[in-house]
Amino acid sequence: MSASGAVWRNWGRTEAVRPKRVERPTSAGAVQRAVIAAARSGLTIKAVGAGHSFTGIAVAPGVQLDLDGLTGLIGVDTDRKRVTLAAGTRLYDIPRLLEPLGLAMPNLGDIDRQSISGAISTGTHGTGSEFTGIAGQVRGAVIVTGDGELLRVSDTENAELLPAVALGLGALGILVEVTLQCVDAFALHAREVPMPLGGLLDVPPMSLGSLAERVEASDHFEFYWFPHTRTAVTKTNTRRPATDELRPLTPLARFTEDVALTNGVYRATCAAAVALPGIIPRVNGMAERLMGNREFSDRSHRVFATRRTVRFREMEYAVPAESVPDALRDVMRLIDDRGWRISFPVEVRFARSDELWMSTAYGRESGYIAVHRYYREDPTEYFSAVEEIMLGYGGRPHWGKMHTRGSSELRAMYPRFDDFLAVRDRLDPQRVFANPYLNRVLGE
Repeated sequence: MSASGAVWRNWGRTEAVRPKRVERPTSAGAVQRAVIAAARSGLTIKAVGAGHSFTGIAVAPGVQLDLDGLTGLIGVDTDRKRVTLAAGTRLYDIPRLLEPLGLAMPNLGDIDRQSISGAISTGTHGTGSEFTGIAGQVRGAVIVTGDGELLRVSDTENAELLPAVALGLGALGILVEVTLQCVDAFALHAREVPMPLGGLLDVPPMSLGSLAERVEASDHFEFYWFPHTRTAVTKTNTRRPATDELRPLTPLARFTEDVALTNGVYRATCAAAVALPGIIPRVNGMAERLMGNREFSDRSHRVFATRRTVRFREMEYAVPAESVPDALRDVMRLIDDRGWRISFPVEVRFARSDELWMSTAYGRESGYIAVHRYYREDPTEYFSAVEEIMLGYGGRPHWGKMHTRGSSELRAMYPRFDDFLAVRDRLDPQRVFANPYLNRVLGE
């Protein structure tokens, strides 16, 4: 335990807090003691991982639990291809732990800095119409509840709680262990190709087909569009056996394209555009030509995740998959009509429906539209206008990304919202795990 004094900030610099104290537990028992002590002192307590959420979901005004001491592989169920991990384990460490077992996570997002507990608690996802978000891989968890109890949840213990605990928003307790369903290790063949945006949003006179056909025909498909251009950079990842011969990017190519260009040059141009927004259309035109025309294959995690060092702020909404073309066209018209200069691309991904109560993909095949702004730019007007468009298509906001929705609006979006609140009342009746963000989205 340590007294605070230091201000904690999230990665996107949208949230800051000075906790009353910071604790760094190295065991489940230490987490239990911390929760009991906080409750007795009348303080709230929150776990924090990498701070990669843009919302205040991990903000800890009372006691902040740093879970970096709770990492590593705890157990393996070889027959069912399941692994149990300590909750603070970072996503980028998991492939190293799984490799000797011949296993891999079925899907990942494009950033791997998060802890496994943070990733599932916020609904982090990748892309692929046959694949759920990371929380959909959860088959069990151990959680410390508001009274300090160590509760085990799985398909055989307290199974009725699993659809809530697997994506619990940090509102139900402190995760100390997470059990994931894995698959045999596999490779990915990556193909990144620019193509006319109209060829995705309409049925074009070409073999690529419509967006829906492209998504259905691909294992993992996404694209991003730089405003003020008419080209999308498409990314198609095809699953291959781990035994296939790999053709990874050379170290020089990876450095040149992913480090020097995507991060270094792009950081400089974004900074320049703050002072000179008029250059943005020209910069975006250059970016679309330089950032999307390559083909390679590698182990799955090395293709899924990319390094992001240019700081930004993000809002992302999940809409029914079939609504993506109309919603994106509305965003394009919005930017043109307002005369805005937007330097960051709009990203579009897809996910299979699931049955997790607070999942953005609950009960429906989903498409995700994410908008970004450089962190030194004010995103308020842009994000607010895009949010209104997404709400018009039945959109649900990503829990870890910026939005303005409150509990009354969110209740209408989630059929099991009140069931989730009932579990919260059971596991944390005194609201030991509350903070201002959870008060807003769930109510007090």
